[in-house]
Amino acid sequence: MNGTSISSNSIRAAFSYCVQQVRNYDYHHYLCLLHLPPAMRKAAFALRAFNVETARAMDVSSDPKIGLMRLFWWQEAIDKIFANKLIQHPAAQALSSVISEQKISKHWLKRSMQARINDASREEHTIPETVGDLEAYAEDTVSTILYATLQAGGIRSTAADHAASHIGKASGLLLLLKSLPHHASRDGRIPYIPADVAARHGLLVTGNGRSDIRMESGEGLSDAVFEVASIANIHLQKARELAKMVPAEAVPVLLPAVPAQVLLDSLKRRQFNVFDSRISRGVLGISPLWYQLKLKWHAWRNTY
Repeated sequence: MNGTSISSNSIRAAFSYCVQQVRNYDYHHYLCLLHLPPAMRKAAFALRAFNVETARAMDVSSDPKIGLMRLFWWQEAIDKIFANKLIQHPAAQALSSVISEQKISKHWLKRSMQARINDASREEHTIPETVGDLEAYAEDTVSTILYATLQAGGIRSTAADHAASHIGKASGLLLLLKSLPHHASRDGRIPYIPADVAARHGLLVTGNGRSDIRMESGEGLSDAVFEVASIANIHLQKARELAKMVPAEAVPVLLPAVPAQVLLDSLKRRQFNVFDSRISRGVLGISPLWYQLKLKWHAWRNTY
């Protein structure tokens, strides 16, 4: 039994659930998706809802083991979806419906899940070694959603894929930086500052056979955040250098470059102090109206 065997009312309810989840928990991307052609929105919202569900799996569980079980459930759900088996979960039903109608590679979804499982399975206080480790994680969890969206839209372009890779890495890195205060407040969660960067800025603390990162707000942390954010900026620049080679129909899928730039600019205005609460106000640190005007401007000009 596949997604097309579910009643039309159930399918509509599943997609409505996806839209609501993205709006509630990934608002800046929700607004991006509204600029996609109507024919692409169902797939885009299903994929983004899948990302929301898996990204939040650890945060909605007080016990990390339960969060990890949620991720394993989603890993199995992907196999069931591609085996045309019915799953009683609205986001999975919407994804199943999309996959039955449009070509989406199982590889991208499995790659995303494996990255999240590996991340959640790290021992407490295990620190990523290098920025390259963070880039790989961002590629596997963020860029893959853009790849799958391009694929669902029938867009085949090496330039668009390369741009999506850079935008995903930039967005992933910046959102990890934005999440640092949240993770710092949760015992046992991984601080997403790489060990090599932390060491350069006096944040790495070693002893008793383990390493930790000092997460107090200060110049050292701001300098470390600046270093990682600078790499995200390089990825955005590389993505824009590809713009002339990206087909016009792919540009709306790449609009997430806009919120990435907004967040980068907000961090810069606050001297890269991630503990400055103004970074989380409005939409990524700016007013919702100003954010929407930025999106509309890029959408109107068909740029990212």
